[in-house]
Amino acid sequence: MDNTRIDGLALPELIPGRLIKRYKRFLADVQLETGEVVTAHCPNTGAMTACSAPGQPVYLSCHDNPKRKLIYTWEFIQMPTSIVGVNTILPNKLVRHAVENGRLATFAGYDDIRSEVKVGEHHRLDLMVTETGKPPCYIEIKNCSLVMEKIACFPDAVTARGRSHLIVLQQLAAKGHRAVIFFLVNRMDADLFKPADHIDPAYGVELRKAVKNGVEIMCFDVSIALNHERRNGSNSISLRHALPCEL
Repeated sequence: MDNTRIDGLALPELIPGRLIKRYKRFLADVQLETGEVVTAHCPNTGAMTACSAPGQPVYLSCHDNPKRKLIYTWEFIQMPTSIVGVNTILPNKLVRHAVENGRLATFAGYDDIRSEVKVGEHHRLDLMVTETGKPPCYIEIKNCSLVMEKIACFPDAVTARGRSHLIVLQQLAAKGHRAVIFFLVNRMDADLFKPADHIDPAYGVELRKAVKNGVEIMCFDVSIALNHERRNGSNSISLRHALPCEL
């Protein structure tokens, strides 16, 4: 697997502050550097274990869409060992960008890419890439923000939905399609990936079963470069290293 740094995405201007608290899953109160306290949208449905500590520096984006109830979105948090990405939409954009620009050698040759692909009656997978004359390749991307002693773990909460995605990928692999589970470690302090058996043992069982049944497993960490002090739009996030997966 290619371990070279991969060109990534430019990020919007980011506004620094400090986290007061996350609550009701989708809300976070943040004190800006001006002293103003604002409520930001938290675009993360997970437990955010080890990346939502009150008092830590955070970075928000600001949006002028009149249809939004909250103009701020919580994007990143600075934890003791790494900046951590909070926005779970970003991994999908980053992986798609890498595939579209030929930055992941394993997906070279595919000439079309689609997002949010419906599979069956009840499921959608994050990406499908196709090439004339070859079976399609389905990719499900998981945002991984939990790292303990340099080991990235997924999930950070029990996830029946995550297990169902693994089952769907196995069904696709059985039909001769290429099926990939892609763990995006949205931080910079991991050396290894493992399933979080201590949190959701059933997910770990299903992941090991999926790999035995032909589902490919990939894991990358990221490089996050924030230049918020100059506010010049030069913030960026890139795929960085392929991490080994220990099942």
